[in-house]
Amino acid sequence: MTRIPLTENIAESAVAKGPSGSQTLLRGLDVLELVADGPITLNDLASRTGLTKTTTHRLAAALVERGYLSFVAREGYNLGPKLLELGYHATQQINLPRVARPHLEALSDRTDDTVHLGVREGDRVLYLDKISGNRRVEVQSRVGERQPLRSTGLGKALLLDETEDQWRRSFEVEEANAASRIGLAEFLTRMRSYAAAGRAFDLEENEDRIRCVAAPVRDASGRIVGAISLSSAAQYMDDERMAALSGEVTATARAISRDLGWSKARTQSTAKGRRRNT
Repeated sequence: MTRIPLTENIAESAVAKGPSGSQTLLRGLDVLELVADGPITLNDLASRTGLTKTTTHRLAAALVERGYLSFVAREGYNLGPKLLELGYHATQQINLPRVARPHLEALSDRTDDTVHLGVREGDRVLYLDKISGNRRVEVQSRVGERQPLRSTGLGKALLLDETEDQWRRSFEVEEANAASRIGLAEFLTRMRSYAAAGRAFDLEENEDRIRCVAAPVRDASGRIVGAISLSSAAQYMDDERMAALSGEVTATARAISRDLGWSKARTQSTAKGRRRNT
């Protein structure tokens, strides 16, 4: 987060007011965000916050006292155990369907199409939520059902960070249960393009005359924890519209991810090096 730098005298005055000062709170949060990038010395911390060394030390010492930071000699400041405790409680309070629901409703309202939310359960995708669109055609899906990873848009979105060996395994596991509408080579080719684009398509592979655009949902660590899809009849989802909707679906997935603590700046390299195993 970028903020307009405060002049030194304003920052000093804010600290003098004590913990209730809003500027002190903001500066304390700035310190936490800087330390989140890794151990940092007092001098570097003061330089990057734009505060004096005395003021920075006062802020950091207060955070150490409350357990939000820890200090190691010759290394500097690190995040403290209190943040682990708060992070645990925050994780317990997060419910994916509840967090995602407003975003899914907004996406369905904007497009008139059916929206799904799903998570991975073994070699299948489990449907957690569904909002029916306003089209005449009904997408044959229901909350609680499980569908193949390799043929659904949701499933392929959940696989985007996997290696090619893992993609191959997902294809072959389902191949043992039912014939695929496309071969392994075509499946891998499509998955490569989907991984590069950050979204996936279902091109009538799971249900006749139904197409969808899907994108992954990530948590604070950058790990894919779910996926959303926008589905409709093929007559409403030609190639041009699917391409146009890709940005909208991806943006919605990212908005849900941000509500789960995801930050692109910290996790954009999470999937690098894991999508290829050649």
